[in-house]
Amino acid sequence: MKQIYFLIAVLVTGILSGCGKKTDRGEVLGADRKSAPHTEVPYGMAYIPSGSFLMGQTDQDITFAQIAQTKQVTIPAFFMDQTETSNTQYRQFVNWVRDSIAITSYLNDPKYYIGANAKTPNANPTGKKYINWNYVKSNPIWSSRAKKGQANTAASKLQTMMYQGDDRIFDRDEIDVRLIKYNYAMPLLREAANYKNDKSKKRSDFILRDTVGVYPDTLVWLSDFSYAANEPMVEGYFSHPSFKDYPVVGVTWRQARAFTVWRTRYNQAYKDSRHQPHRAPYELPNEAEFEYAARGGRIGTDYPWGGPYIKNAKGCLLANFKPGRGNYSDDGGTYTVKVKSYFPNDYGLYNMAGNVAEWTSSAFDPSASTFVNDLAPTFNYEAKKNEAEVMKRKVVRGGSWKDIGYFLQNSSRSYEFQDTAKSYIGFRCVTHFQGRDLRDKK
Repeated sequence: MKQIYFLIAVLVTGILSGCGKKTDRGEVLGADRKSAPHTEVPYGMAYIPSGSFLMGQTDQDITFAQIAQTKQVTIPAFFMDQTETSNTQYRQFVNWVRDSIAITSYLNDPKYYIGANAKTPNANPTGKKYINWNYVKSNPIWSSRAKKGQANTAASKLQTMMYQGDDRIFDRDEIDVRLIKYNYAMPLLREAANYKNDKSKKRSDFILRDTVGVYPDTLVWLSDFSYAANEPMVEGYFSHPSFKDYPVVGVTWRQARAFTVWRTRYNQAYKDSRHQPHRAPYELPNEAEFEYAARGGRIGTDYPWGGPYIKNAKGCLLANFKPGRGNYSDDGGTYTVKVKSYFPNDYGLYNMAGNVAEWTSSAFDPSASTFVNDLAPTFNYEAKKNEAEVMKRKVVRGGSWKDIGYFLQNSSRSYEFQDTAKSYIGFRCVTHFQGRDLRDKK
């Protein structure tokens, strides 16, 4: 009987100990034993499932004969913006950079900081100061809602951010957009892999540090077209609220990449505040991803909606481009149209053909299809400032509002130099999927 009571006591003790703090009992269970977070679809993005497709021309190649060879490739799953990046989205980036510069270089007011020198109980023990963006939102730097004394003090400190002297028009206070520059750093993983056995290299050799003026070039509406009265587009396209949902243009490839870095850091800051894991970085799509997503899961089609025609059965044009010989407005838009115009393709992506052509992360090489891998193919090249211009070519996809129908084809590829801005080139972002395919229900 005593033995039975003893066994019961041992059993109860084991159960109670099992209900308490978990131990590994000397077994290898893994460093991170928390359950994996649920896969989230980033806001405004569509899920693009993994798959294989025949990349390259499906129709005649009328401009670059014999350079767009077809090749079967496989693309891993990823997320892509449903629309082109709009003026209002890019303006959020510009305003964030503007306010950061105003706070750190001009105001120097401790109330805008969370840090060792700020008058706040949440002082950072490392001594670094960080902008308190919650305080900035409730106390806007440029708003008339600020108290009179604070507004006058802030205005006097920020005066040097305005155009000075003869650069002023009617003595108005206008921010000197040349001052709005974004500093960032990012790893060059391909170069790190290429030189991983080179003992003379340091980690810093594979970190790209860049400073980019982020305000778009609004003069592209004039510089892109000779003898065209596009002054109203210069004056209002990026700044006027009526164009807020139109695609941003006048951004260089470097500006577009800077936006992806900022968007990544912006999301990571939110995740950190809630102790959540980071999602994969935002990037520009490479050209294989763009073509694969544009096809929408269809095989051998000319256009994102299928094809081979740019009109539907009712005779309506299906994209914003240049139909005929200069009849720009026949498709419903003389210039660009809103980013959610026309019907999306089968992946839920809008304007993968037409409206604005789009930057990709891929460097342009006429024969790239012959040497890139058949698994997640891309050709990247980080051109130095002093290199020849031919090394700074980046692939542009999708065709635009001023292009003829050929350039709207899924397989059509063109290029532009990374430091140039155009009135017909914009961009959208992707973020790469981490974890199992969403189609996997196991």
